[in-house]
Amino acid sequence: SIAILLYLARKFKTPDHWYPSDLQKRARVDEYLSWQHVNIRGKGSKLFLTKVLVPLLTGQPLPPEKLEGVTEELNVVLKQFEEMFLQDKPFIAGSEISLADIVALVELMQPVGAGYNLFEDRPKLAEWRRRVEEAVGKQLFQEAHEGILNIKNL
Repeated sequence: SIAILLYLARKFKTPDHWYPSDLQKRARVDEYLSWQHVNIRGKGSKLFLTKVLVPLLTGQPLPPEKLEGVTEELNVVLKQFEEMFLQDKPFIAGSEISLADIVALVELMQPVGAGYNLFEDRPKLAEWRRRVEEAVGKQLFQEAHEGILNIKNL
């Protein structure tokens, strides 16, 4: 999915902020896109699978201690994300939204869809989410996440 996003950004010459031509900003986007696979995506998907799909397929709830361990793994990478990538900037690459922000927030919506509000006690993360939603448009954001946010209705 990352490869196709980069291809589309180049092919259709999207506005520069999505995949910046400035080498330092682009390196920041690339750094996040490389890091997120085993961190945000890996831990967020694991929580989603553990909390929603495994119980759905097996008909058995997960033992609480297993869920606690998976949740703690996600909390560790969320802290790293805030400290390493958000820091004190509005977006990952600086003052404008980029592909890195879109990819990050999409991955974080899986645990939210599973019922884990990871934004609740993280004001920096919550503010970043608000900025990303505003940048893409709240209605579009809601439409794009309608399925995952209603997954428990299966």
